[in-house]
Amino acid sequence: MQYPHGTTIAVTDGQKLRLFRNTGNEQHLQLMELATPEIHAHSNGATRQHHSGAANPSERHLQEDSYAAAAADWLNSQVLAGDIERLFIVAPPRTLGELRRHYHVKLQENLLGELGKEHTHDTPEFLHEALIRA
Repeated sequence: MQYPHGTTIAVTDGQKLRLFRNTGNEQHLQLMELATPEIHAHSNGATRQHHSGAANPSERHLQEDSYAAAAADWLNSQVLAGDIERLFIVAPPRTLGELRRHYHVKLQENLLGELGKEHTHDTPEFLHEALIRA
């Protein structure tokens, strides 16, 4: 995968959002970690209605879904404001599924791709290698 200069890479796991920018070019990815945005999970819990029972998600999953929805809202706002022009998202498959439910049309247009893996707690060097292999 190639990441044009200025591409923002968002890495999340439903609890934390890390942002990186490619300061290199398409042939030479160079990640610069950006300031961590302040994301507050939606106060209404998960975006889906759940009823009590054995098949329902745990409280932890509901919190992760709420965080993912809030992170998607934040990313949407950055795309709509023009602060993010090209975006690549890295998240575990479950979180990625929740993020997708909240993508704005403009974010979808600016989305270069996604990687359904957990890399939130990885070093920038390990993330770099994973992105090159993606």
